[in-house]
Amino acid sequence: MIRIHLSRLMGENKEKIVDLLRATGLSRNTVTSLYRETSSRIDLETLNAICRHYQCSVADLLEYAPDEDTAAAND
Repeated sequence: MIRIHLSRLMGENKEKIVDLLRATGLSRNTVTSLYRETSSRIDLETLNAICRHYQCSVADLLEYAPDEDTAAAND
C-alpha cells in the first residue's frame, strides 16, 4: 500500500486545501483525493507541483507500507 502524507504536510504548514489549490493550480478533486488518500493514480506533474510548493522530496509525500494481508501471508 502507498501512503500519501499530504494531510501531514498541510498540517505542518498550517495550510488548508484552498491554500494549496491557489498556490499550485491543481484541481480540488485531485487535492482532495490525495488529502483523503483515496487516489488510485498520481500524475507526475501533480507530484512536481506539490513537492515544489512544500520544498520536499517525493519520499516526504509518499511512503510504501506492506499490505497487512501480504505481511501476514509471509509469516
